[in-house]
Amino acid sequence: MSVPAQRAERSGRRWSGRQWPVVAVVALGGVLGACGRYGASLIWTTPPGGFPWTTLLVNVIGCAVIGVFMAVISDVRAVHRLVRPFFGTGVLGGFTTFSTYAVDIERLVDADRARTGIAYLGLTLLAALVAVWAAGWLTRRVLAWRQP
Repeated sequence: MSVPAQRAERSGRRWSGRQWPVVAVVALGGVLGACGRYGASLIWTTPPGGFPWTTLLVNVIGCAVIGVFMAVISDVRAVHRLVRPFFGTGVLGGFTTFSTYAVDIERLVDADRARTGIAYLGLTLLAALVAVWAAGWLTRRVLAWRQP
């Protein structure tokens, strides 16, 4: 391990004072993102045994937003060191829900809808990857177009 922080972690030393703010903003962002996801599930409920459109939509939207976010903070402007962990890891990590996605697949399979579960598995992965790529690509094109 060549990074001093990794060596300190392996040797059992406590976290440095610089790590606690990162943990705090990830936790705060995670709470906000999870509340947003929960709100989406209240607004657009999925009937028992139904196709989990809400989870699919939340994951695709979250992936698209991360594509825009990463393009902006990578290509346009420097941001405070806590913005990426707060928004990218915390808010969007709490908003997207790949654990619920796995539970949704299990529920579909248990309800004798294995084909639907497999289709949902593939559709979510494909849609999430396309969303992050397309949003990042489109954001970079728009940003380049706006440059003098």
